[in-house]
Amino acid sequence: MRVHPDTDIGGDTDDACALALLLGWPDAELVGVTTVHDPTGRRAGYAHHLLEMVGRLDVPVAAGTAPSLSTGTIPGAFPDEERYWGQPVQPRPAGDAVELLGASAESGATIVAIGPCTNLALAGPALRHSPVVLMGGWNRYPDAGLPRWGPGMDWNVACDPEAAQAVAATAGELTLAPLAVTMRAQLRERHLPRLRAAGTVGRLLARQAVEHARDHEQPGDLLNFQYDSVACLTALGWSGITIEDTPLASIADIDGDRSIRSVTAVDAAGFTDTWLSAIERLSA
Repeated sequence: MRVHPDTDIGGDTDDACALALLLGWPDAELVGVTTVHDPTGRRAGYAHHLLEMVGRLDVPVAAGTAPSLSTGTIPGAFPDEERYWGQPVQPRPAGDAVELLGASAESGATIVAIGPCTNLALAGPALRHSPVVLMGGWNRYPDAGLPRWGPGMDWNVACDPEAAQAVAATAGELTLAPLAVTMRAQLRERHLPRLRAAGTVGRLLARQAVEHARDHEQPGDLLNFQYDSVACLTALGWSGITIEDTPLASIADIDGDRSIRSVTAVDAAGFTDTWLSAIERLSA
């Protein structure tokens, strides 16, 4: 299956987890990676670094330089590079992310938006015949025991709602992985031994998860939510995800009169083993 992630890697740690998942998935062909809100190419540098770690420099990477269509600003911040990556990572020159997205869509790839929708909105008509999976949308509060996050925490939509509206209007086959349901997929301290045993990528992801937990107050032994990996597994057709037809207007902050597909359930235990197995394939 041909897949193209559009990512804001370098902010939260789950983007790197999702990219590693795609690289370790046996039936996935990664045809390109684009980064969003990346005028300096720093996010593209992180994606390139991860690809280099597994010998996949054949995968093209392009940085998207456009600011939020809604605010005209570049949202987001980066955590300390030495703590999270263990070394300085060289930024990549800005490329034409919109052109690369269009080429991937024309090749039949599924576009997985695991960052704000700015690049996808600019690609416009190129996505009309392409499956698009968007990590975003808010239709209810998370489960009991999890943070009571409202729609303002739906970062991928909230920081550029104008772009999200554009994608909702133009994408041909649209599937949403809403915030609350993706929070059921989690990386916890008890998963670290297996992750650290999964080669250099596993150790890097474990390092980032620990640092993320230090920087963000999390309940219990939670290290990070795996929002973006759920979106990727949705694109890959993993059997542990339930998808239902949903009125688009029921997903807050994205208006529309069409029906789309929406993730409504995730097999949390199955997710953990599936994700870790993909990382282990990289070390093998």
